[in-house]
Amino acid sequence: MTVDARAAARRPIHWAVGGALVVATALVPSAESAAAEQKSEVALRYACPFPSGAEEVDVVVSAVLPTSARTGEEIRPDQVSVEVGLPATALARFGDLEAETLAATARLTVRNAVGDTSADSSWQGLTAPPTALPKPGEGESEGEGEGEEEGTGGLTLTATGEVPTVAFGTPGRATLAPAALALSLSSRTADGEPTVPPGLDVACEPVPGQEAELAAVDIRGDQDPDTPAPRPGESDPAPEPTPGRPGEGLPPTAREKIDALTDKRLDALEDDPGSCPIEIPPEWVMTTAETYAAGYANAAKLNGAAALGPAFMKVVLNKRYINDSCASTVDVSSEVNFDYQGERQLPPTKATFLTYGFMPTTATMTLEQVGPPAAIHTHTVTNTPTYPEETTVTAQLVMRLSDVEVNGVPLDVGPDCRTERPFKQVLRGYGQSYPPAGYLVAYGGTLTGYAHIPPFTDCGVDEDLDPIFTAAISSPGKKADNYAKMTQAPLCVATNPEGPDCPPRKPEPER
Repeated sequence: MTVDARAAARRPIHWAVGGALVVATALVPSAESAAAEQKSEVALRYACPFPSGAEEVDVVVSAVLPTSARTGEEIRPDQVSVEVGLPATALARFGDLEAETLAATARLTVRNAVGDTSADSSWQGLTAPPTALPKPGEGESEGEGEGEEEGTGGLTLTATGEVPTVAFGTPGRATLAPAALALSLSSRTADGEPTVPPGLDVACEPVPGQEAELAAVDIRGDQDPDTPAPRPGESDPAPEPTPGRPGEGLPPTAREKIDALTDKRLDALEDDPGSCPIEIPPEWVMTTAETYAAGYANAAKLNGAAALGPAFMKVVLNKRYINDSCASTVDVSSEVNFDYQGERQLPPTKATFLTYGFMPTTATMTLEQVGPPAAIHTHTVTNTPTYPEETTVTAQLVMRLSDVEVNGVPLDVGPDCRTERPFKQVLRGYGQSYPPAGYLVAYGGTLTGYAHIPPFTDCGVDEDLDPIFTAAISSPGKKADNYAKMTQAPLCVATNPEGPDCPPRKPEPER
């Protein structure tokens, strides 16, 4: 069974179609164009059900966006702001609770459209800081106090934050338009304690009959001569497919089949050099996803394992899709970033080992992600009903050590004890799309691999401890003998925040 390239690209976003065909399509930011920027703003009225009754509130959404972009290029809304004006009647509940301040978290659904194609993205996690509530009678003649609506006794909350990127796969006039708005209001008393109840969730919808467009962006095809050129030194950072022939790392029988398909493709290229492969720009809009991964990493020299995670991961879906109909394969490129308290790293983990086989040593280990986002490459064979897949995840990491104790005695390793250079952690997973089994980016599963740990540097304050940690932990030469096994949970996709996999779950690690 072969897959028609364009038919595959027109399929709706259906997560059961497996990691390679839909979900694992690239997760990387492409090079931004040098297009001019526009400060966009739209004022809308929203209908919101408050305990006092239905209220109409004024909402102003603003963002900085480029005026043009190329197909497949990520557009990153900047300086995003959602300003919500709450009338005095909507605030009556908080006065009854003796609240002094009111804060908010906003989630705005934004409809992204180009031509007849549209998809919703979720601008979530926008936060408005605590703002003093107006006292009874305040603001009725003059708007006093920051955040109050002049002359109404109401309150204006301004939520800001970072939002997902978006990309369009079809040339044309692309638009971004605010849709549903969800507010999570939290109130506190004068002494800073949460009120009882502590807050209120409100789901608002735009009042019908309004022009909701926030901004329009001119999307140009890659071959358009007017397409903005990349800035000097920029290029598409999408990771290249795994070096070597397709199927490296698969079981022998599967690798033999892929080798035969590769030979078929090469023969076809000799007859018709332009026939394969076909690279298809996505025909749906990129969105974001979130998930967790947890597992264990062996320290081969120490004859022990350290727990990893649960690590929170930010994913951006749908970038690059290559259908090679001659070889009956589909290749997609993807990326992901770890996130721990705003840093690109896994959560610190404390581990105890018997150094040199007899000395109990305890240390906190932190794995920091460096360089570009972790690259995901999924290779799918499409001429069999099961659609077998091989997924390779490659991350650049630095290991840091802190809070070291040897036989219960603290050892001051200093603030910057780390591997002298980043090391590459490669994990692989195998699965199939029909029926879903094994590892698929959409559904998660188990990934395994090995890493070479470089020598350590900058360890020790009063003495050089680099040789000790290098001898105890680092791999000899370039041998990658430290085994890792990670379990990924299913993706929580931003366009389906009420789905069964949202909020993202923390998986149980497998040994």
